Amino acid sequence: MMHLQMIGLSIVIAIAARVLSQFIASPAQRLAHRPAHQWSARWTRALAAFVAPPLLLLTTAIAIVVMGFSSSRHLDGQLSYLISFGFILSALALWAKLSWLSLQMRRHAVHNYPIHTIQTADGIATSRCIDSAVVYCARVGLWSSELVLSQGLLDCLDEEHLHAVVAHEAGHAHYRDTFWFLWLGGLRRLTRWLPYTEALWQELMLLREIRADRWAAKSVDALVLAESLLSVIQAPLTTTEEICPGFSWPTPQSRLNQRVDALLGEDVKSLRLLPEHWLAVSLSLTPLLTIPFHY
Repeated sequence: MMHLQMIGLSIVIAIAARVLSQFIASPAQRLAHRPAHQWSARWTRALAAFVAPPLLLLTTAIAIVVMGFSSSRHLDGQLSYLISFGFILSALALWAKLSWLSLQMRRHAVHNYPIHTIQTADGIATSRCIDSAVVYCARVGLWSSELVLSQGLLDCLDEEHLHAVVAHEAGHAHYRDTFWFLWLGGLRRLTRWLPYTEALWQELMLLREIRADRWAAKSVDALVLAESLLSVIQAPLTTTEEICPGFSWPTPQSRLNQRVDALLGEDVKSLRLLPEHWLAVSLSLTPLLTIPFHY
């Protein structure tokens, strides 16, 4: 019975944490009225609220499985073990599938698309070029990603605006977005039933692009980057967001406006987790502390 209670309690806490995260302002959020702090506050709140509840569910399941099936003599104990094992197995299968798809996309790009080089201010950028009139640009792969763009993009943009797009994609490569957002995308699919999952995911998508925009703005003019965004976003190509971050994703008008505002506004502070949000993530690991006391 204790293990079923652990599962039930973790679900209640995960749901409550998601709901409360939408109403309780942290010190970082209270700075959000200042333009330089706004994006950093939104990033740290969204990431902590998105990650902590699913992580609590996973660590609870891991703790129950580690305690062992043999210790669960009663039917409710066996049921809790099977539920936990199934949840962990589902998570591993989901991440394995997303990883395989991501690697397959990179392998397909390397084997089927010719190399195209672009001379930029920072040197020569290497990409794979798709012979298509569709305006498209994205990174594919996991930790080491490949830049893929289309002939339509090359025809659509002049040299200056093309360099801005390449600089944006270099930002995704710098932050390893193809790797980290694959894991976050798995959490999204695994716990889609939790409150505000989709809203937080869309927020992270926006802030991921703003972070790459700010990286690009270090080497290209922000106005040129904004103009490139407006040009490319008119003809997007839809693909899985979890495994393929790109400049040309379908973007709602509100998100597009926010990206342009962030580019042309005051400098965005570094988007990283603040101490109070690290605490929230750390607390989600506490079920693992129950393992030694079980024996």
